Amino acid sequence: MKETSQYVLANVNVATMTPEVEPYGMILAGAVVVADGKIRWVGAAADLPEIYADWTVRDMGGRLVTPGLIDCHTHVVFGGDRAQEFEMRLNGASYEEVARAGGGIVSTVSATRAATLDDLVASALPRLDALIAEGVTVVEVKSGYGLDHDTELTMLRAARQLAKLRPVTIKTTFLGAHAAPAEYKGRDDDYISEVCIPALRAAHAEGLVDAVDGFCEGIAFGPEQIERVFKVAQELDLPVKLHAEQLSHQGGTLLAARYGALSVDHVEYANEQDAEAMAASGSVAVILPGAFYTLRETQAPPIEHFRSHGVPMALATDCNPGSSPMTSLLLAMNMGCTLFRMTPAEALAGVTCNAARALGMANRGQVAPGLQADLAVWDVKTPAELAYRIGFNPLYARIHKGEL
Repeated sequence: MKETSQYVLANVNVATMTPEVEPYGMILAGAVVVADGKIRWVGAAADLPEIYADWTVRDMGGRLVTPGLIDCHTHVVFGGDRAQEFEMRLNGASYEEVARAGGGIVSTVSATRAATLDDLVASALPRLDALIAEGVTVVEVKSGYGLDHDTELTMLRAARQLAKLRPVTIKTTFLGAHAAPAEYKGRDDDYISEVCIPALRAAHAEGLVDAVDGFCEGIAFGPEQIERVFKVAQELDLPVKLHAEQLSHQGGTLLAARYGALSVDHVEYANEQDAEAMAASGSVAVILPGAFYTLRETQAPPIEHFRSHGVPMALATDCNPGSSPMTSLLLAMNMGCTLFRMTPAEALAGVTCNAARALGMANRGQVAPGLQADLAVWDVKTPAELAYRIGFNPLYARIHKGEL
């Protein structure tokens, strides 16, 4: 339901996720003033300016307020499922073996091509609803399962439609350079020229693209092919990001950094040189523990290198039908801590301020005056509880654009 456009969230502890106060930028016994969809003021309740004294007060009972959570890497729009591949992997096949046998990304293509726009929207909504139910207010959605001109655009249209059906912000990413489809087997360069780049231009002309991504890997595309796509993105004034160094070290991270990528994602096989390049370019390392877990990988991302070089780290679900069929960002936080030894503070930053940075959204991810009022209210005592619990959702209230 919609609430009044001006109110005070009172009796709260606020994890602002601003850098001035560590950890979490905590304000105890605080208050947050919301007006017309934005944060007007935040601070200790005892310091609340008198001009807000007669505003509507919403008592949150001493609960924790954080920025609304941001899932900065998902593939929630797709057709079909890949439960059979899950079974194959448990019977011993590697992700690469599954892909080379006709599974993996390409196996989802036929189901996605066969689906209508309405089909894709309908199948994505339950996944989106699961994220929203955990306090998520921004979701990035990629194309990449069409791998032809029309279906890539249909996926992006479906993503745009989701934002009209739910109170959530959707950021779209063109991922035409995800894999070469069967009809272009052995002709990767032709696919980039004849399908990927023309589809990118068409999607941009229709206003469907917020960023451009690619999959730089031995089973996908090499740096030279990805760079051809990045050059077009640069021409269209679109930011780039990249799936890189997930299964092997192909040099994608250095390429992405050279193009000033918003983020480099997966990065299990990234090294210290990669971390240095990302620090220099300001790129965010998006850590995706769901895929690491599902694929039973053993090469963990170089968290210590990212820390030592000051590379901001985000966490995301990587929700997709094959390597990370996960729709819980809270679980991703726990996995980041448990599997990769990230701290709870790093995990919360990874789904708020750093996730916003990975999407180029300067007006989200913190509780600070002037930013959009995307907030989550949690029935917990400390922020660490959000990463500590497994399979438990303590969300009390969710606020998107000021609406409770």
